[in-house]
Amino acid sequence: MITKDNIGELNLRFQALEPRDMLQEILTEIPDIVLSFSGAEDVALLAMAWKIKKDIRVFTLDTGRLHPQTYQFIEKVREFYQIDIEFVYPDTRAIEDLTRRKGLFSFYQDGHEECCSIRKTEPLRRQLSTAQAWITGQRRDQSPTRTDVALAQVDTTFAAPGATLLKFNPLANWTSADVWNYIRMFDIPYNPLHDQGFISIGCEPCTRPVGPNQHEREGRWWWEEATAKECGLHRINLVTEPK
Repeated sequence: MITKDNIGELNLRFQALEPRDMLQEILTEIPDIVLSFSGAEDVALLAMAWKIKKDIRVFTLDTGRLHPQTYQFIEKVREFYQIDIEFVYPDTRAIEDLTRRKGLFSFYQDGHEECCSIRKTEPLRRQLSTAQAWITGQRRDQSPTRTDVALAQVDTTFAAPGATLLKFNPLANWTSADVWNYIRMFDIPYNPLHDQGFISIGCEPCTRPVGPNQHEREGRWWWEEATAKECGLHRINLVTEPK
């Protein structure tokens, strides 16, 4: 049984499972669960989950600043799997206030947190307010802030007051190579920006290709310290949490 009280036990048991087997258990036991799809290599996770549960709830955060290729890719995935993808948008008035006060690119001067909070964190909080659990494509090899990501977590960041929210990261033990081997093996559609040197893909102003031997997250918020490169969606990674 999957509950907040046996997270430690779940993490030990999930360590021995492949992501698809972990997903099978999660999707069978938790009815009100949503999958976060970022429009990048998360498509491997979506493909696995879809094979288990064709009507799985999938959502994506549309910040209004994504690359045109990302929007086209999301639509391609929607058609390929014949699924409904829920688009979650930021509050228009909050965006208007930010851009009126600071313009369109204030994050280059004072950091990405304020913009990401409006465009990502608050919309995600709304999306998760009625969910029991959510699934993400986080991997431990993605960045210094994710090296200790657990397979199963109690999400204290986005849980509604008085509620319990579980968070699962089935790909935590996978590497980037594992993900791409899966994508190629099953001929899964992927964002064409990956073929142009983009590895970690987010909003257009905050994402750039990486060069040889650069880590994938060096293409995100490149003007900031690597140890702070979380947009708020996975802020729990920056605090110590018992496994």
